[in-house]
Amino acid sequence: MESLLFPVLGQGIKASPGFGSSTRSDARLLASAAFLSGPSALRYSPPFRFEMGVRLSKAASRWRRKFGKLRRRDPVERTTRNVYDQHVQESMVKEKASPVLESGIPLKYSPGKAFPLGASKVEDGINFALFSQHASSVILCLSVPKRQNVGEYGGMVEVALDPHKNKTGDIWHVCVEGLPGSGVLYGYRVDGPQQWEQGYRYDSSIILLDPYAKLVAGRKYFGDVTDKTSKFLGTYDFSSLPFDWGPDYKPPNTPETDLVIYEMNVHSFTADESSGLEPGIRGSYLGVIDKIPHLLELGINAVELLPVFEFDELEFQRYPNPRDHLINTWGYSTMNFFAPMSRYASSGGGPAVAAQEFKQMVKALHNAGIEVILDVVYNHTNEADDDHPYTTSFRGIDNKVYYMMDLKNNAELLNFSGCGNTLNCNHPVVMELILDSLRHWVEEYHVDGFRFDLASVLCRGNDGTPLNAPPLVKAIAKDYVLSRCKIIAEPWDCGGLYLVGRFPNWDRWAEWNGKYRDDVRRFIKGDPGMKGTFATRVSGSSDLYQVNKRRPYHSINFVIAHDGFTLCDLVSYNFKHNDANGEGGKDGTNDNLSWNCGFEGETDDVNVLSLRSRQMKNFHVVLMISQGTPMMLMGDEYGHTRHGNNNSYGHDTAMNHFQWGQLVARKDDHFRFFSEMIKFRRKHSILRHNRFLTKNDVTWHEHYWDNPESKFLAFTLHDEKLGGDIYLAVNAHDYFVKVAIPSPPQKQQWHRVVDTNRQSPNDFVTEGVPFSGSSYNIAPYSSIVLEAKP
Repeated sequence: MESLLFPVLGQGIKASPGFGSSTRSDARLLASAAFLSGPSALRYSPPFRFEMGVRLSKAASRWRRKFGKLRRRDPVERTTRNVYDQHVQESMVKEKASPVLESGIPLKYSPGKAFPLGASKVEDGINFALFSQHASSVILCLSVPKRQNVGEYGGMVEVALDPHKNKTGDIWHVCVEGLPGSGVLYGYRVDGPQQWEQGYRYDSSIILLDPYAKLVAGRKYFGDVTDKTSKFLGTYDFSSLPFDWGPDYKPPNTPETDLVIYEMNVHSFTADESSGLEPGIRGSYLGVIDKIPHLLELGINAVELLPVFEFDELEFQRYPNPRDHLINTWGYSTMNFFAPMSRYASSGGGPAVAAQEFKQMVKALHNAGIEVILDVVYNHTNEADDDHPYTTSFRGIDNKVYYMMDLKNNAELLNFSGCGNTLNCNHPVVMELILDSLRHWVEEYHVDGFRFDLASVLCRGNDGTPLNAPPLVKAIAKDYVLSRCKIIAEPWDCGGLYLVGRFPNWDRWAEWNGKYRDDVRRFIKGDPGMKGTFATRVSGSSDLYQVNKRRPYHSINFVIAHDGFTLCDLVSYNFKHNDANGEGGKDGTNDNLSWNCGFEGETDDVNVLSLRSRQMKNFHVVLMISQGTPMMLMGDEYGHTRHGNNNSYGHDTAMNHFQWGQLVARKDDHFRFFSEMIKFRRKHSILRHNRFLTKNDVTWHEHYWDNPESKFLAFTLHDEKLGGDIYLAVNAHDYFVKVAIPSPPQKQQWHRVVDTNRQSPNDFVTEGVPFSGSSYNIAPYSSIVLEAKP
């Protein structure tokens, strides 16, 4: 029986720091022998090394010439069961003996099957399946760890796939018998048309990462500059036992009305020495577990993790440039949508350990009643632009499918992400990739929801045109697996598609409410003419979200997020100070709506510092009493500063690292206030209605709505069931305002809970201080909260 495909034995591979170089001639002789005599048992003993980027062996070139041009495929053919309608034949054939790896493992090959994509364990071995609509040839590259040395790799086997027998529709596939159940590194060489102007970017010298790889192996340690050129390959773990979630385990399933979200970075949370953790635990998933008591003391019940999909934190250091000193700490540069960031594993444990420890983190957070929301980046990838491409996967597999481009302009990549490329999200193949990725994180890792970075990109068609009913956004809203998940849009992109309040939602999608951020900032710092808008924002932004079946909790209210100023910097700087970023201060927004309270930056002036402290507390009070879902940023609970840098994505330093020593120093003042205010919100249901307010729910104590110079607002929220009314007043004037206090409900008395002008601990008194006066003299730039009690 003729051979189905032939193996090309290339040089070897080692896992870290990358592929090495060595003698090529011996490997080519072996490869040629395999081609000429058909598959036969071959053994090679020297550890032939393979260098990324070298040309394919002569045998592979002969194979290409032998088969010549492949037949064209209908562009509407799809890649998964959900979008590919052709019946997939899964024929089994008798196998012949094939080469033996250096480790002594004999390999056998059969055609395999088209589904599922990626690497999967089947009865006869490991199945590999890769989509590429336009490729003319695909070679699977495999490297197996040596038995005697864990972490060391022997020879690489390159398996050229026969397009007549290892291809179904647009999916290339092969089954390999004899591979270990874990530890194998794999990737693909893909070749195809070279017409740049038609959108093709094939380069068969590069070994590419499988888009469906469930684990990714690269450098071992985060930010290891001695390993800048580490290569990233897929791997798998079918040997480990299923993760034990425990017999009593269940996710919190917190109602959206009750969420208090804490936006945080896994690495930066514990990377600093002040965390008190062992060096191998700092900056890891396990580090988060160690600090769960802090999260519980703060009072939040959901963490929104900055990107945890595999990314290359040293991507800026690939070539000399003004940013080549930076380390991508935020992670908004996804390399693979299925694999957890491997360098967040403890002690350089690698991808399989990272997957296990990620699950440990989720389990521990869930057991503490804290939900896990992932910040996901499906708007672009790490592969940059055409000027400085970083080809690791999608670009080399099928650039024309995966990315938006302008075919009328030399197939230039469209850039609605601000990062050089834009993922072609509503192409059926890419859409299914994204859905498969989301389902994977829910089913495998038990996450509770997703925040979609630059989500307006998801609302664009193949040519970038905005869509009224984008298929992907609808599919996410309607998907059964995702039905229990929180789904949150950042409803804008870098192409100007601003959809706050208008994001296609199917009554499911929540939104980062950018108008809340801007309007609250303006009012608190004392801008004129903002009172009416401010009232609308704190009462749930009904002008934006009271449509169809949307609810107040679909507004994610925030004053501060990872990009932009921290809360401390918002009240300390009028201008950004981004010189450390290497772009001459040109990066980051100039429109911060900030106020430095009278002095730019750090100061010892006690009056300025006192005002800044009041302003930070004012922002937090307003955030916690607003209808909607509040979100705060990691570090704001102690007043973290980035020294005026409003775009600190590239600094793996104290600029981004949580400073645990500062937390201790401010525990009884700033932190205490923030924690108590969060708990106050969670205690009072009238601060988190699941419907928009009516005239029976709120009384506005206001007679000057049309006066643009009025910067004072007071209102009472009514609790018709329990009578526990709450009165709030905010004074953004630079002078005292004496205000009449309304009568409390019958048989009740007002208790002062908050006065941000008072020193700790009197700024927040949990049980409240009885107040029987008819008026209250509210200090400049301060706020009060009164609670009615029997």
